[in-house]
Amino acid sequence: MAVSTLFRSIRAELFKVTFQNHVRYLNSGADKALLLKLRKATGYTFINCKKALEKFSNDISQAETWLHEQAQKEGWSKASKLEGRKAKEGLIGVLRNDNAAVMVEVNCETDFVARNEKFQQLVQDVALATMAHHCSKAQSGYRKSLLSAEDLAKLSMVEGPLLVDQLALTIGRLGENISVKRAVSIGVPSDWHIGSYVHAAVTGQSSLMMGRYGSLVVFQGGPEEQIETLGKKLGQHIVGEAPDTLGTMEDLPCGESETRLLPQTFLLEPNYTVGQYLTLHDARVLDFVRYKCGESSTPEVE
Repeated sequence: MAVSTLFRSIRAELFKVTFQNHVRYLNSGADKALLLKLRKATGYTFINCKKALEKFSNDISQAETWLHEQAQKEGWSKASKLEGRKAKEGLIGVLRNDNAAVMVEVNCETDFVARNEKFQQLVQDVALATMAHHCSKAQSGYRKSLLSAEDLAKLSMVEGPLLVDQLALTIGRLGENISVKRAVSIGVPSDWHIGSYVHAAVTGQSSLMMGRYGSLVVFQGGPEEQIETLGKKLGQHIVGEAPDTLGTMEDLPCGESETRLLPQTFLLEPNYTVGQYLTLHDARVLDFVRYKCGESSTPEVE
C-alpha cells in the first residue's frame, strides 16, 4: 500500500472514531434537545451545558441558574486577573424617555467584543438602570447628574441583580476586561427639549442607540414640527466639532481653534455660526454633553 494511501486511511479512521466519540458524548447523560436549547439560550459551551444538565437531571431551569452562578464566580476571578489590562474600546449608549435622557459608556478591550450581543446587552442594562435611577428621583426643573464607575456599581438592574454582578457575569462569558465607566442623566421641564445623536449608531432594544460617539443637547424653542430634526443636527455638530463650553450669543468666532459651541461654524450649515442658526430658528441651547469612547474623563457627581 502506498504511503499516501495509508495516511489517508489512518486519517479517515481517526476522524470516524473522533466523530463517534463526539456523538456518544452529546447523547450521554444530557438530553440532546435540552442541550441544544440550553446552549442557544445561554451561549455557554456544550461541555458546560452538558455538565449542568447532568448535574440537575435534565432540569433546564436549574441548569441555567447554575451556569449563570458559575459564570459570575468565574467572572469575578477573571475581573481580578484582567483588571490591569487596557479597555479603550466599547460603546456609548443613548436612551431617551419623554423629558429625560441618559448617556452611558461601557468599555472592553477589543472591537470584536464590542460587536458581541452579550456586551451590547450589558450596555443596555447600564442605560436602563441609569434611567430608572433618574426617574426614581421625583424632582422638577432641570436635572443633570454625572455618575462615575463607583456610582454605577451601586445601581440595580431594572429586574435583576446589581450592575456590578451583571458586569462580572459578562466578563465570565466574554473573557475580556470590561468596565462600566460613566453615565450622565438629564431631565428637563415640559417646555424644554433634549436632542441626541450617536455616530454610526446601532439600535438595541428599548430604542437604545449605541456607537463610538454620542451627545445630548438641551435647548428651548424652535419650530414645533422641526424639534426632533433640530435636536439631531445640534447633536451631530457637537459630536463632529467637539466644543468644550457653551459660550454666549454675543461671542465672535476666533478661527479654526474655536472651542465654544455658539461661535463655532455650524457643521451642517457652514454659512452660519451655531448661534446664528439658533437665532434663525428662534431657539437657544442651554447645555450639552459629549462622549467619545475611550477618552480620559474624571466626572464629578452633581
